[in-house]
This record gives sequence, C-alpha cells and structure tokens, in this order.
Amino acid sequence: MLFLLIGVLGAVLKYLEVGFIAQWSWWIVLIPFALAVAWWAYADASGYTKRRVIEKENLRKQNRIDRQRSALGMLNSRSSQKRRK
Repeated sequence: MLFLLIGVLGAVLKYLEVGFIAQWSWWIVLIPFALAVAWWAYADASGYTKRRVIEKENLRKQNRIDRQRSALGMLNSRSSQKRRK
C-alpha cells in the first residue's frame, strides 16, 4: 500500500510539475507502481496475505468466545492466560 501511495503522490507531483520531481523521467515516477505489483504478486504467491486473514479471523473468534464466556461468568484466569501467550 505504501508503494501505491508513493506512486500516486509522485504521479500527481509530476503531472502538476511541482518541485524537483517535475524534472524526473516518467519511468522513475512510475517505479513505485511496479514495486507495488511485485509486492502483491509475492504476497499472494507466498501465502502472506492468506496467513494475515486467518490470524485476524482467529483473533476475532477468540475475542468472541471470551466475551461470551465472560457474559456467562465462565471466564477464569486460566483461559485468559492461555490467550495472552
């Protein structure tokens, strides 16, 4: 996402001819977009994005279970210690 933001900012500054970026070649300004594509390809191929989604889902699931146990008065110190690890 950072590469994409840098690319958009660079393209806007180049288009509006602001500062020293106006003197750069378009190829240099567009490099962050290529880096963003390369990162997304790597992240998808390596499973990085899928692992992040699964971790987020597991955390939401555990929080929901803890809230339900707490509402029922079943949350004890052992279950909260297990979650902290």
